[in-house]
Amino acid sequence: MAADPGARILREGRIVIVGASLAGLRAAETLRAEGFAGELTLIGDEPYEPYDRPPLSKSVLLGMASPIHTELPHRREIAARWRLGVPAAGLDLAAGRVRLADGDEVEYDRLLIATGVRARPWPNEEEARLDGVCVLRTRDDAADLYRRLKAGPGRVFVIGGGFAGSEIASACRGMGLPVTVAERAGAPLVGALGGVVAAVAADLQLENGVDLRTHVTVTGLEGDAAGRVRAVHLSDESTVEADVVVVSLGSLRNTEWLTGSGLGAGPRGIACDAGCRAFDVRGIVTDDVFVAGDVARSPHPLFGYQFLSLEHWGNAVAQAETAAHNMVCASADRRPHLWMPAFWSSMFGVSIKSVGVPPMGDQVMVTQGSLAERRFVAVYGHQGRIVAAVSFDNTRWLEFYARQIERGAPFPVEFPTMDRRPEGRRPVPAAFPDPSLPTHGATVTLTGYSPADRQLVFHPARP
Repeated sequence: MAADPGARILREGRIVIVGASLAGLRAAETLRAEGFAGELTLIGDEPYEPYDRPPLSKSVLLGMASPIHTELPHRREIAARWRLGVPAAGLDLAAGRVRLADGDEVEYDRLLIATGVRARPWPNEEEARLDGVCVLRTRDDAADLYRRLKAGPGRVFVIGGGFAGSEIASACRGMGLPVTVAERAGAPLVGALGGVVAAVAADLQLENGVDLRTHVTVTGLEGDAAGRVRAVHLSDESTVEADVVVVSLGSLRNTEWLTGSGLGAGPRGIACDAGCRAFDVRGIVTDDVFVAGDVARSPHPLFGYQFLSLEHWGNAVAQAETAAHNMVCASADRRPHLWMPAFWSSMFGVSIKSVGVPPMGDQVMVTQGSLAERRFVAVYGHQGRIVAAVSFDNTRWLEFYARQIERGAPFPVEFPTMDRRPEGRRPVPAAFPDPSLPTHGATVTLTGYSPADRQLVFHPARP
């Protein structure tokens, strides 16, 4: 019987990780912890070693932390060769080579792709170049935006009411700055949490002094003679003067460098199996290429084996550890990535956390607390079972609901609770927007069933 190639890889293989951020670092640490003694290379397009992104839209903008002090701690020595500041530009699967933007090539025996996402830019390139038009994704973005906010602009305009946009608005109000948020849907966070819960988020913004504009789109950005942004034009024909405009229109997955490589990669990510092995364009799993983090599309048995793209900190860590383990172990010892989706945010003094996949829910019911009091748990159902739960300042129940999701507990929720109010006695439509229309801020994307399917819009089946 032939020896498992994983044993050779473990001893003397060459492993390349493309993506030097959270998932890349945790994968490298796991490889060394698993006994990998070969050559390890990390490739990153930014000039910095891995740093933590969640604080960028929270504590960094409030001046509570410096962007340069967000480095991720190394849990162990990884003895890696770092190739930073030079992005990957191509992949030759047959030869086992990653081509870099500077023309160099790096050979591998096994490859982990963890290239993540980038901020979606303002589509009008000329307007996007105006001084004062910003995005927030990287450490440099955060440093630039903090400098502009600290200067005391007359008004900040945020395009997009998703989690990032809402956190930026919260930071602005925390600094005493006037801020306007424009959201094409009916409320902020509606794409992530549905209309019922998003209405609470809208009230939070309004009560904290945000000029919230819904059911509008931005039609243009206007600059002055010096090339500085000065006004934002909206689809309702109104104009808002602003010194700083933050474009918060979601993210783009970093897959363009894989064009023509033969992998099942596209605008929604790179398809992989439950063991993090990438699929090729024919839907056949590869042997030596693995995927982890925000750029991955992987099937999840708790959610009908749909391919999910998860922009979650915890998922990046768990998937990276699973991928690293599977890269160097015997085939029989490989394990699946079955992490429970979980997300958290903080804005306007309220802690928002979720488990499961809220956008999958057709209905929602409040099981603890009250929407009016802004302290509650809302549970989402799909086809007669619980698929998600979201809490506002009421996190103690989330672990319980995570277990309910895992066991396929029935929906509507049947058990009585001591603090359920009358509004939680029956489910109501969750009021998610039409999935064919773009909204801002979804952190979980349902991307269908086929690993080779690259359609941009997925219409979920109805019961």
